Amino acid sequence: MTAQFMQGNTACAEGALVAGCRFFAGYPITPSSEIAEILSYRLPALGGKFIQMEDEIASLAAVIGASVGGMKAMTATSGPGFSLMQENIGYAAMTEIPCVIVNVQRTGPSTGLPTSPAQGDVMQSRWGTHGDHPIIVLSPSSVMETFRLTVTAFNFSEKYRTPVILLMDEVVAHMREKVDLPAPEQVEVVDRIQTNVPPEWYFPYEETASDVPPLVSFGQGFRYHITGLFHDVRGFPTERLDEIQPWLKRVFAKINNNLSDILMYEEEDTRGARTVVLAYGSTARSARHAVRLARARRHKAGFCKLLTIWPFPEEAVERLAHTAKRIVVPEMNLGQLALEVERVAGRHKVRRVNRADGEMITPQQILEAIEG
Repeated sequence: MTAQFMQGNTACAEGALVAGCRFFAGYPITPSSEIAEILSYRLPALGGKFIQMEDEIASLAAVIGASVGGMKAMTATSGPGFSLMQENIGYAAMTEIPCVIVNVQRTGPSTGLPTSPAQGDVMQSRWGTHGDHPIIVLSPSSVMETFRLTVTAFNFSEKYRTPVILLMDEVVAHMREKVDLPAPEQVEVVDRIQTNVPPEWYFPYEETASDVPPLVSFGQGFRYHITGLFHDVRGFPTERLDEIQPWLKRVFAKINNNLSDILMYEEEDTRGARTVVLAYGSTARSARHAVRLARARRHKAGFCKLLTIWPFPEEAVERLAHTAKRIVVPEMNLGQLALEVERVAGRHKVRRVNRADGEMITPQQILEAIEG
């Protein structure tokens, strides 16, 4: 494809279509609305379905239903809507239904500053819904990364039979950059595992070597049960510990045993660095520039950008903390992912750079933390 000047939200919509998304249900909310607007006419043209629901709770419920029906499905929202979706995110985790939830973060809490950027939903994306469950959360810092990580979010969702959250922010969603999108046939697309057994032998939650059981769509002659309660291999509610414990072990194992595939991060000049700046989302853009300014001043500084923020890349951060004297963590919040860095590296090694007033963190603010 030829180079294009594209907005982040547009790249998200295009990435979803290339990944095979054919169903979107959502409710308009700034700063994610362009994703819904684009898919409202692009999906029907490809034989897909677009539905504007009455609220965000119903939106994710419809997405889960469409996925059970065999469609790759997505919704997009922002902070207040993301809060409403938490119960159904938990339901998708419990039932192991693939779906993608895009959250374009804005300043909060409550209505906050609807058109201003933030990174205040980091902990909510991991712990927002109740109970113990694994989750995959990806965070892009550019328009091209938004396209690529949207495809990856669908692939992870289908591959590991799990909801996946794409945690964007207003800056990435609304900025425009030159991109050169690959042709659809050049993009790796993963589909969910199918079964090769007859209906009477099929168990939707059985133990498998990969810890990911096949998921057969409704309407194909396979009868099984889906519930938000703890369930046996057939999907029926259970209170038996010998059925609950294996399920818990399996759903965590399917993520934890594949961290080499799921964890994505990029490093620049971290070898021998005395200070490493660790960032994600749009803040990573300021962080990279700050590190380059610091190196021009002969500071031994390195840069690490997280593309996967959950599961948290503990081993990578531990390795960086072992060699670096200090880790600077800039975030557009008052300290969220920094808590994880401090847990791994130790509070004495971490310097936070925070603001939650709706403005981006500047390279100069990060540079001051490197030099301070």
